[in-house]
Amino acid sequence: MTIVAACTKETKTENTDKLPLVGTWKLLSGTLIEKGDTTVTDYTKGLSFIKIINDTHFSFTNHDLNHGKDSTTAAFSAGAGTYTLKDNTYTEHLEYCNAREWEGHDFPFTVEIKNDTLIQRGIEKIESQGIERLNIEKYVRVK
Repeated sequence: MTIVAACTKETKTENTDKLPLVGTWKLLSGTLIEKGDTTVTDYTKGLSFIKIINDTHFSFTNHDLNHGKDSTTAAFSAGAGTYTLKDNTYTEHLEYCNAREWEGHDFPFTVEIKNDTLIQRGIEKIESQGIERLNIEKYVRVK
């Protein structure tokens, strides 16, 4: 009986030791600050963006909720790759992206998780494209 209880406890510990980052996240808002200009996007109106993170990989998908029927609001983006997490530094290595010039780049972010909210902030920089901007994203965990 003692051995069974010890095995049960060990299995339970393994299941609860997963990264709190692992899961499915819905983007609520995104703020981009580039060359002194700030753009805030509300992803709860007309758009849907999710990020899925497992133990080794991440993926994201974004699209408009009008099914692409309105040419002024039609949107689609997707990407995926591997990541590392050290303390609160989450670094995405983007391997696949519909914006192909973003592929092969690393993007380090500071992450903060409070309850079911994830805030991710970091500099996105692609020298060849002249891109250098602060990106702040606020997600809620999908249950």
